[in-house]
Amino acid sequence: MPDRAVRDVVEQRARAAVLTEYGEPLVIRDVEIAELRDHEILVRIAGVGICHTDLTAAQGGVPVPTPAVLGHEGAGVVEAVGSSVDRLAPGDHVVLSYSSCRDCRNCTDGHPAYCEQFALRNYSGRRPDGSVTLALDGEPLHGSWFGQSSMATHAVVDESDAVRVANDLPIELMGPLGCGIQTGAGAVLRVLRPRPGSSIVVFGAGAVGMGAVLAAVVAECARIVVVDPVESRRDLALSLGATDAVDAATPDLAKHLRRLTGGGADHSVDTVSNEAVLQTATTILRSPGSCATLGLRGQRNPVTLDQSVLLMGRTVTGVIEGDADPQQFVPELVELWRAGRFPFDKLVTTFAFDELDSALEATRSGAVVKPVLTFTTTEG
Repeated sequence: MPDRAVRDVVEQRARAAVLTEYGEPLVIRDVEIAELRDHEILVRIAGVGICHTDLTAAQGGVPVPTPAVLGHEGAGVVEAVGSSVDRLAPGDHVVLSYSSCRDCRNCTDGHPAYCEQFALRNYSGRRPDGSVTLALDGEPLHGSWFGQSSMATHAVVDESDAVRVANDLPIELMGPLGCGIQTGAGAVLRVLRPRPGSSIVVFGAGAVGMGAVLAAVVAECARIVVVDPVESRRDLALSLGATDAVDAATPDLAKHLRRLTGGGADHSVDTVSNEAVLQTATTILRSPGSCATLGLRGQRNPVTLDQSVLLMGRTVTGVIEGDADPQQFVPELVELWRAGRFPFDKLVTTFAFDELDSALEATRSGAVVKPVLTFTTTEG
């Protein structure tokens, strides 16, 4: 490993998309980066995916304090490291993922997505000790969104939240592996674990749902049904290995899906997570069968389910981040991609950072599956 480089970054500046208040548009501003702590790294961001969780937070659905920098699907190149960092070095390429303490019971049991400090480390806009990593015109700016705030040219990240990947990968496209794609794929491969030949219905063909579809293909499911209102997304799902694509507006949808799956699906994945969709996702299961619900619709999202449906051996499991450890799962997905078995890059549409408004509108409208902001080497 190359010699470590420790650099004073108190005066380091970056360009970042700043959320000033809930409901206000993001504005690209020059910001200041705080000095690295011993266990932190400075990453020059090459690309960052835009996730619906970012949009939910920008509207106040997730209580990140403002002003703040969002972005949690970053990937880039390590520029500097803190004095105690020994796993990474300047020049390493990394995919960033959610933050976890790595010490609590859930983390040590192999479930860092359910870290006991998850809210503190991912939603508070601060380091766990209460300090901030960014400043705007000399005033504190909330960063550390999912441990990174990577909707910027640079991000300060705890070493443990960065996954080193090979330098020959198209690093600007890799960021969504750290959240959206990981969430959908992990729900299938880590939680539902379908047997070869089984059936699965995926509700919603956004990036999370498409990640689930790609994983179902890897798992050799015999019937992979996608439900989405957008024809172009249904067509894309079919091209990626789905066996059937159904319009969400189909009359008697549940009956139609049960017929397609030979009396009921072994598994379902709900990426929409409103009451009607979750009810359908459970009622179309065979007995027994299992549903993973993944969508984040804000702090509260009450739903009602028929207990008589569940009593017939059906289960509903909530899943965060695919219940996956990024240090293990991201490299697995990369190797599947190299083998041509997980073509997540076909979901990506890139936008230059200065095209932020267009990328956000494409996210809101569903015009593209996974918008990724890319950065030139001269930015920042």
